[in-house]
Amino acid sequence: MADLFAAYDPPAPTEVPDTAPLADRLRPQRLEDVVGQDHLTGPEGAIGRMVAAGRLSSMILWGPPGTGKTTIARLLADAVGLRFVAISAVFSGVADLKKAFAEARDHARIGKRTLLFVDEIHRFNRAQQDGFLPYVEDGTVTLVGATTENPSFELNAALLSRAQVLILRRLDAAALELLLARGEALEERPLPLTPEAREAIVASADGDGRFLLNQAETLFSVDLPEPLDAAGLSAFLQRRVAVYDKDREGHYNLISALHKSLRGSDPQAALYYLARMLTAGEEPLYVLRRIVRFASEDIGLADSNALVVCLAAKDSYEFLGSPEGELAIAQACLYCATAPKSNAAYTAQKAAWRVAKETGSLMPPQNILNAPTKLMKDIGYGKDYAYDHDTDAGYSGSNYWPEEMAPQTFYTPTDRGLEKRIAERMAWWAELKGKP
Repeated sequence: MADLFAAYDPPAPTEVPDTAPLADRLRPQRLEDVVGQDHLTGPEGAIGRMVAAGRLSSMILWGPPGTGKTTIARLLADAVGLRFVAISAVFSGVADLKKAFAEARDHARIGKRTLLFVDEIHRFNRAQQDGFLPYVEDGTVTLVGATTENPSFELNAALLSRAQVLILRRLDAAALELLLARGEALEERPLPLTPEAREAIVASADGDGRFLLNQAETLFSVDLPEPLDAAGLSAFLQRRVAVYDKDREGHYNLISALHKSLRGSDPQAALYYLARMLTAGEEPLYVLRRIVRFASEDIGLADSNALVVCLAAKDSYEFLGSPEGELAIAQACLYCATAPKSNAAYTAQKAAWRVAKETGSLMPPQNILNAPTKLMKDIGYGKDYAYDHDTDAGYSGSNYWPEEMAPQTFYTPTDRGLEKRIAERMAWWAELKGKP
């Protein structure tokens, strides 16, 4: 801890009053003081290189909350001598943008360029985003947008083509610990926490530096007779709710991670991602639908009981509700993760659907058509049909394909799970069919 204290010389904030929140009082005064983003702000990083050259291009800062997007934008303007203007897409409209652009153009006439920082830029609609383009292209403003959402989904392609996307990383434990040490140096006293509680408060921040400093400020504001242990800290502070928007990228990232963990037969990881989603408030039936789909797509006939287990989990959850019914979801998840895998049925289904669309309305052979009327019998419907149960092997080997179409192979079972037995049975039928 002594090394962390020694490594940081707290700035003397000239514009931030002592009554300001700790996070504001600790806001870095130099780019090199920004924690956890050395891949961007370091000498070899994109931002470091731009500052060294004295020229900024427009950029989108994409990263989780509390990772330094606003701070970096402000320090960038200072580093290259640009006028800094900040607006929020949450509180600003077209009139605010027009005013910002007009003022930027006026300042450009006297040789002062503007860095326009737009927080939550993804909240502007497509037409509003298009409004930035001429001012970015002619250099009226250098645009720095900040977003917590995937720019690929939320920002116009035209805007993305004119701005570099820079990804800020979630703050790791070392970066968060450094923030705590800086807070302690500024307050000139240690946090009233045991080592275990200190680890717990860092973990509770979930990578959000601002949240961590707010929690630390709460601890600094009270007079505790002795340091809190982990249990005492949990009772004293509220744990941060995990970042998870059910209709945005976090939702799709976690369901993808769950599906691929199941496919990769990793029950531990699959259960972890299931827990991540359900504890964050995901709709359990949505997760169940995906697991049911997985049972058909990735397990199939290698273990056909997987689909039964998943549907039983759905019935159990609908009967019990949360939290009791979530155990059945976990059971289905673990069953699928540990079951033998095969996508042979899934592949066969796609191939059969494709050929069915290509071949149109070909007539099946007459011998396998029903003949409920005398006319249908007279024209040959059902004639010479071989009833399989009348054969010794229970298999006639008849042709069931339209006369204009050669027999196709859609389903090829694997040698995993029950499909190994299915493959043996199909090979036996093929042998019978080849015999005179």
